[in-house]
Amino acid sequence: MNTQSNISAANLRGTINALLFSVTLLVAPVVHAQSRASIAGIDHIGVNVPDMKQAVQFFSDVLGFTPVTQIGPIPLDSTWKRINHMQQGTGPVTIKMVRAGTGANIELFEYAGNKGNAQQPGGDDAGATHIAFYTYDIKSAVAYLKTRNVTVLGEPFLTPVGDTKGESWVYFLTPWGAKLELVSYPEGKEYEKKNPVTLLWSPKSVTGKINNHKKETAMSATDITKLVEQHIAIWNAQDTVKRNTLLAETYASDIEMVDRHFTAVGPEQISTFIKGLHDKNPGFQFSHAKPIDTHSNIARLFWQFGSAEKPAVVTGMDLFVVENGKISKLYVFVDEVK
Repeated sequence: MNTQSNISAANLRGTINALLFSVTLLVAPVVHAQSRASIAGIDHIGVNVPDMKQAVQFFSDVLGFTPVTQIGPIPLDSTWKRINHMQQGTGPVTIKMVRAGTGANIELFEYAGNKGNAQQPGGDDAGATHIAFYTYDIKSAVAYLKTRNVTVLGEPFLTPVGDTKGESWVYFLTPWGAKLELVSYPEGKEYEKKNPVTLLWSPKSVTGKINNHKKETAMSATDITKLVEQHIAIWNAQDTVKRNTLLAETYASDIEMVDRHFTAVGPEQISTFIKGLHDKNPGFQFSHAKPIDTHSNIARLFWQFGSAEKPAVVTGMDLFVVENGKISKLYVFVDEVK
C-alpha cells in the first residue's frame, strides 16, 4: 500500500487542518480586497435558552412568532468549545430559528447539560441586554401580556423630549428571566421632523403582509437523501470534470462550507479543497458511518474517511441546509482522534 495510505489518524487530521488553512489563504485576498463588509442588514439575533420547548412556546403562543428550522442536537468538540469560550462540560446544542414578524429572525440555542452561567445579565452589565419589538398599540399589548401572566416591568414610558420624543417603551421578562422590550411610536419620533439624511429602520414602515415572503415547495426526505448521496459522490470523485458537474447539480452557486477553522464560499473553492484532500491521501474514500438523518430541510451525514482496509481513519458529521432544491449550507464537524 502507498505510504500515504498508512497515515495515522492524528497525522491525517493535521493534513485536513493544513488544507483548511490553505483554503483560508485562498479566500483571504478576496476578503481583504473589499472596501466594506457589504452588510445588507441584521439577519438574526442569537439567544441561549435553558429549555427549548418553553422558549418556543413563549415566542410562538405568546408573541405570535413562527418557528421555522431546527438542527441538532449537535455534539461540540473541545476545540470548538475552547475557541467559543464555552465550558468543556457542556453537552450537544440544539438550534431553532424563529421568524419574528418583519424584523430580524431569532435563533434559539439550547445546550444539553449546560455548564455556563445561568444568571441573566443585569441592566448595566457589558454585552447585549435586550431585544425590542415594535407594536402599534403599546397599551393593548401590555394588557395582553398581563393576561398571559407575563411579568411587565412597570408601565409604558412616553419619552417627553429629545430626538426620540413620541416613543413609548416598556420592558418585560421571558419565563426564564431574559429581558425584552415593547416599543411604539405611531406618530413618529421627533428627529424625523428635522428631515435627517438617514432614518432609523422601523418595522412599522414595512409594507405588505408579514407572511408575504415567497414560499418554497418542501422537498421530500427521499429527495434530500438523494442530494446527500450526490454530496458523497462529489467528495469521492477523482475526475475534476465529473466532480464539477455533480457540484453544479447538487450545491447552490453561493454555497457556504463552514468548518471551525475556515469558511469556503462557492463550488470552486470546495472543489479545490477536495482535490487537495485526495492528492494528500490517495486511495482514501468517504463512506457512511450511520444512515442519513433528515428533518424538514435539514440533513445529517455521519461519515468516515479512510482506505479499504481502514475505512474509519477519520470520522465526523456533515450538517446540510437545503434551499430551492440544492444544498446551500454545509457545516463540517470532524471528530477528535481518541
